[in-house]
Amino acid sequence: MDDVLHLIGLANRAGALAVGEEPAGAACRARACRLLLIAQDAAENTLRRARHFAETGQCLWLVLPYSREELGAVSGRRVCALAALTDIGFACAAAQRLSQRDEERYGETARRLSEKAERAKRRREESRSHERNLRRGGKKPRPYVPTRVKRAQKES
Repeated sequence: MDDVLHLIGLANRAGALAVGEEPAGAACRARACRLLLIAQDAAENTLRRARHFAETGQCLWLVLPYSREELGAVSGRRVCALAALTDIGFACAAAQRLSQRDEERYGETARRLSEKAERAKRRREESRSHERNLRRGGKKPRPYVPTRVKRAQKES
């Protein structure tokens, strides 16, 4: 089995794959989709809707070099024309593996996903660091005071 298809199958078993047009569209609208995957033999109408989903959810999309049957086999269905990877790690790994085969076609998407993965990793680390500081008695966040209350306090 192909390593990219194997990775998509792992994502499916991990619950990080929305399979089918409706679940993938819902993942895109919820901005949970990291990479929208489209089978190479998907209908033109499906491709048009997938582009719209990706634009709405501000996610990246790729037309895979696999048929609907191949994509369906790894996702637990008979056929699957559209799937959404919701985990940045799986999405980045899949794009990197596709990029190794065809740099011209998948390279830019792989680079963009890699940058997104780095930013997500940095945000997670900053959040963990912040949580550690709070537990250790570090600087406590100041309570929120609306601007109009601050102005009223200055005027009096």
